[in-house]
Amino acid sequence: MIRWRRGEVVRIRREWPGAVELDVTTGDGEARALAYPALVGRPEPGDVVLLNTTALAMGLGTGGYAMVVAVPDRLPQDPKGPGHLVKARYTPLQATVLGADEQDSPFHEVLRDADSVDGMPVIVADLHSALPAILCGLYGQHPPEPGRTGPGRSPRVAYVMLDGGALPAWFSMSCARLRETGWLCGVVTAGQSFGGDVEVVTPHTGLLAARHVLEADVAIVTQGPGNLGSGTRWGFSGVSAGEAVNAAAVLGGRPVAALRVSEGDLRERHIGVSHHSLTAYGRVALAPAQVAVPVLPGDFGRRVAEQSRPLAARHELVEVPVDGLHEALRGSPVRLSTMGRGLEEDLAYFLASAAAGRHAASLLS
Repeated sequence: MIRWRRGEVVRIRREWPGAVELDVTTGDGEARALAYPALVGRPEPGDVVLLNTTALAMGLGTGGYAMVVAVPDRLPQDPKGPGHLVKARYTPLQATVLGADEQDSPFHEVLRDADSVDGMPVIVADLHSALPAILCGLYGQHPPEPGRTGPGRSPRVAYVMLDGGALPAWFSMSCARLRETGWLCGVVTAGQSFGGDVEVVTPHTGLLAARHVLEADVAIVTQGPGNLGSGTRWGFSGVSAGEAVNAAAVLGGRPVAALRVSEGDLRERHIGVSHHSLTAYGRVALAPAQVAVPVLPGDFGRRVAEQSRPLAARHELVEVPVDGLHEALRGSPVRLSTMGRGLEEDLAYFLASAAAGRHAASLLS
């Protein structure tokens, strides 16, 4: 059930492209809130706001905000310009966007008959938190230099965001920062997700747009922040990783599967190689991928290698050394965190993600 509250804005805490973080007071006390100005307008101190406090009441780690649904006394202006794709359809905050693949788009002709991503490496991962770690592995000790062109330039990397987690890309501070620093050339929001640099209808047109609109050399595909899991074999939003492998393969890409690995998770089903990876890649992905298996030390490394072995029935297992990746991860331009655990608290998780990036970089040479 949805929990509703009225609140008053006390102060603006910070903002990043597409989002504003606020302190608000309600009948329950003071709380953090998040507003998306494109949807609800920009709240100011003293404004009365209507809040959805469900995430706060449930104690969600990723989404622990009250969400501003409306500023009743000051509605945002109606959008101007073309756009016929409706996302978050038939919810109170459904948004109309201009899709790259729709007829009014300047990219419609490019995408209308596009059918291949020309062998582009497509790195697929379960969780959004893998995104910056994959980039650390991809770039290594040589982060991109914005504006540099020609021989020796860093690869252009686009992020294709699926709709299994947050729908607004604006929720991700990591995306905003990675875009700002040039670590991403753009964000493509597919399906019901929205707010990226490029909007598309499906993951397939998302990959095509990454290649032909953003001119990416590599695409990374994950859910948005805030995945959903139920502790059952099939009841988790990360099954989309398997479908992303299929999409990459059918479009002539080179799928690289990043394993979800953990040494710090307290849940047995996620220790070593998570059952999410084993199900998504072992059962859902029908097309072959290159699975990046990090070469980790000791008994834990042997466990990861053993757990990965069944995936060889369909995929190519590629052992990837992790030397130097810890240092590369320390150079991330955004804070690394997964399920509340930082780099040193679950190093294996971030090394496994970075290993997929390192392997994809080798495919470009």
